[in-house]
Amino acid sequence: MKKTMEELVKELDLTVLTKGAGLNREVLSGCCCDLLSWVMAHGKKDAVWITVQAHANVVAVASLLELAGVILPSGISMDEKTIQKAQEEGVTILSSRMDAFELAGKLYEMGIGRKVEE
Repeated sequence: MKKTMEELVKELDLTVLTKGAGLNREVLSGCCCDLLSWVMAHGKKDAVWITVQAHANVVAVASLLELAGVILPSGISMDEKTIQKAQEEGVTILSSRMDAFELAGKLYEMGIGRKVEE
């Protein structure tokens, strides 16, 4: 089942850190990892990425892979300069009070799984 970023925000009570950024994007899969090189190798276009990393390199990786967005777990936020860069790059950054494990489980329950190579 496909979901939009906006539906994730509503259903998971997420906080939008990047104002006006692509909430209408469809989420086709997900990944949960804090190692940027792994995400670069295995992340998929239109995926949502859960990570505790909250620096400018996250924005660069998300933009490069054309991810639907990034969710920061455990109430983690980003500094304003990085949020501004994400907005310029069209990268949606969200934050959640849930930890990464719980978020991944909720996304999976919503029908968002790992996209495998076809």
